Amino acid sequence: QVQVEESGGGLVQPGGSLQLSCVASGDTFGIVLMAWYRQAPGKQRELVAAISSGRSTSYADSVKGRFTISKDNARRTLYLQMNSLKPEDTAVYYCNHRIQNKDYWGSGTQVTVSS
Repeated sequence: QVQVEESGGGLVQPGGSLQLSCVASGDTFGIVLMAWYRQAPGKQRELVAAISSGRSTSYADSVKGRFTISKDNARRTLYLQMNSLKPEDTAVYYCNHRIQNKDYWGSGTQVTVSS
């Protein structure tokens, strides 16, 4: 059984930075893709950034140039560095691991951008 757990959320002022982390445990053999999603109140969950097993990355247009996704395979950790944060980035951020065509989700971490 695979479990993923996010951390690093919090309250930050506009223009500030946060780094989210996601640690995976269990049998993670066969990871195809790791990603960060977010869901704001009253909105659908949306893809923020993704990184493949080969380290190819993709980003939502709204975060390009501000967010960076990365991973440390030895630590089984996925990161999301978020810079120049805006109030519209406020959401619950979820970590996703796709392993052998099955999706594993964390419970989410709240990010609030407000002055």
